[in-house]
Amino acid sequence: MHRIGNWAQPLKPLLHLFLESHCPLCQRSTPQTVCPDCQQQLLRCRMSAPQQNWQGTLPVCAWGVYGGALKRAIAALKYDNQPQLAQPLGQWLGQTWNTLSLAPRQRLTVVPIPLHAAKQRQRGYNQADLLAVAFSQVTGIRVRSGLTRSRATAAQFGLSLAARADNLIDAFQLSQSFLRHPPAGSVLLLDDIYTTGATVNAAAAVLQQHQVAVCGVVAVAKPIKGAGGSPRDITG
Repeated sequence: MHRIGNWAQPLKPLLHLFLESHCPLCQRSTPQTVCPDCQQQLLRCRMSAPQQNWQGTLPVCAWGVYGGALKRAIAALKYDNQPQLAQPLGQWLGQTWNTLSLAPRQRLTVVPIPLHAAKQRQRGYNQADLLAVAFSQVTGIRVRSGLTRSRATAAQFGLSLAARADNLIDAFQLSQSFLRHPPAGSVLLLDDIYTTGATVNAAAAVLQQHQVAVCGVVAVAKPIKGAGGSPRDITG
């Protein structure tokens, strides 16, 4: 056994390379979800003041600026069958939430924005669900599916603010789980991208109609002027 072990020793680097996956953003081999270079590019997209929009009737905390590597990562997560990208993105969002302490986590429940069932079948997963799980792993806040998407909606990009709101009328319903056992505290909505707020406001309205309090929204990305990302690029 000792001789076999010595013989196999030189093969360890080769075996390690074989077990590595490919970075979903650049296709280089990496033992991590994304390679170190792409991770650095993503981390450079972090918001300098993620709490700056934590105000008003539906406060928002976004981890990064929608543009550059973060825009590519979210597109890969949603449209290129790369669900593993939700893990680092959701964890970074959770770390930011922990640092800011914007609301008492003991009374919070994270509710991801749902996809319509047909779109989720086509994609194979809801990216907001995966992000919420990773967010919860870091924050310890419970995740529940509090909403369902009751009708398929047109893509939001290219629509005016009024048309976006109209597009989401009656788009959400309270889940059977929430109808039977509503949360004791407040809900924190979670989505991948926050643009005009039409989607999360429509979701929050349904929860509030059933006396479920909504304390705010967390999102991985939010566009800012001049950052290379536009709401017109976002299709849900």
